[in-house]
This record gives sequence, structure tokens and C-alpha cells, in this order.
Amino acid sequence: MHLIHLNDCEPFLAGDNTLLREILHPDKAPLKLRYSLAHAVVKPGLTSFLHSLKTSEVYYILQGDGLMQINNESKAVGPGHTIYIPPHALQCITNTGNEDLIFLCIVDPAWRAEDEEILEKE
Repeated sequence: MHLIHLNDCEPFLAGDNTLLREILHPDKAPLKLRYSLAHAVVKPGLTSFLHSLKTSEVYYILQGDGLMQINNESKAVGPGHTIYIPPHALQCITNTGNEDLIFLCIVDPAWRAEDEEILEKE
């Protein structure tokens, strides 16, 4: 059994400027996974940098309110929303609320730095 608590995952600032904790990643534990799972936080009033991944990604919103932008489309998101982000899509998420915007990120195949391109740093 592989059991891990979120607090045991070291937080770090990701390339897109979100605060991440990698929960599951096949390069960090002896797991037979294709995907990676991370916990992300965007502080109130902030936006992740515009970026794209070579791989698909899914966000599941746990807390807060945001505006998700994928290519030329934007939609309001909140707790319970699941967002599919196709490979090579231009994406960013803005925290539009007064509390932390918290979400899970699933990347398949697993996230690798060389698969991400940061397009715009604010």
C-alpha cells in the first residue's frame, strides 16, 4: 500500500507560478502509473502564467472561485468543476475570489518539465 498525506509533500512554486505539491508521480515513488497527481493553490487575485503542456491535463476544483482560460475560451469555475485541458492548449487560471483557489491536477502521461512551455509571465 502506498499512503501519503498532503502535508508530507513538499510545496514548491511551479513554472506557471502556482504553489504545487506533487502527491503521486511515477518518478518519485515505485508506482506503476502513467499519470501524475498534484495539489495546486492560486492565491486571491493571482493568475497562473499562460502556458501549455504537450500532454493532457485535468483540473478538479476543490475550493474557491476562478476563471479558467483554455485557448480563446474562458469560463467561471468553482468547487466540484472538472476541467479537461487538451495537449498543446494555451491555458491559465485566475483566482477571482477572496480565498485560496485549490485544485487537483492530473497530467497524463506524467508531468515532465520538458513537456511544459511558459508563454507569458505577468
